[in-house]
Amino acid sequence: MSKKKFAFLLGGVIIVAILGTAYAVLREPAAPSSPIEAIPLALDTPTAVPMAETTVPPATATTEVTAEAPPDPTAEPTAEPTAEPATGLRLFQISQAESEVRFEIDEDLRGQRVTAVGRTNQVAGELAVDFNDLSATQIGIIQINARTLTTDNNFRNRAIQNQILDTAQYEFITFTPKAIDGLPEQVAIGETISFTVTGDLTIRDITQEVTFTVTATAVSDTQIAGTASTTVLRSDYGLAIPSVPNVANVEDEVELYIEFVANATS
Repeated sequence: MSKKKFAFLLGGVIIVAILGTAYAVLREPAAPSSPIEAIPLALDTPTAVPMAETTVPPATATTEVTAEAPPDPTAEPTAEPTAEPATGLRLFQISQAESEVRFEIDEDLRGQRVTAVGRTNQVAGELAVDFNDLSATQIGIIQINARTLTTDNNFRNRAIQNQILDTAQYEFITFTPKAIDGLPEQVAIGETISFTVTGDLTIRDITQEVTFTVTATAVSDTQIAGTASTTVLRSDYGLAIPSVPNVANVEDEVELYIEFVANATS
């Protein structure tokens, strides 16, 4: 084969490779499969302890007759004792219309240091709270639809969804809480508290344990608002940045924020 033909073939292979890479990064991303919905939280309610049966011995027969005292006409009937509820937990659900998830990562864009910010309101989850007994607090699985994350740059959006997060195959990012630490005993309406939530964060097919720092306010009996934040390393999740023009020096650290409003469901 002549050098001219070899150079021609090599050039063709390179062009095909470039076009293939460009298509993989810049093709139209997959659309959300459906509106996001919360995974129902299975509440851990206390189990009632059965009362031991009391055996009453039979009465001994007697021939003595005792006259019954007439009832007091002015006496009020004794009220039956009211049973205490098994739990004071109230179920709350994250409102997409009032909530937002975002990530922040630093990069060089056209020679300028910038912070890329991605956002979505497609976040769902449930939590159960008793304001008078925060030790009973439960948080369900939090889901984020990665297909709806957007930044201020459409080329970046397509790179994130098509290649970095591969949202066509991995539509959801999930956080499964395992432990809640630092809660006070109770919270008053209007009061703000801080605590941490540790759990498993799954991005694509990789799961890592992370801890969110949470600040939350009991806005009313029926609403909780707050922010949860953490920092993860994209290298821990195998999130490689594709080689694209004008982008360089993308940081490994990614800051994650969940700004949420949760409303009582009943």
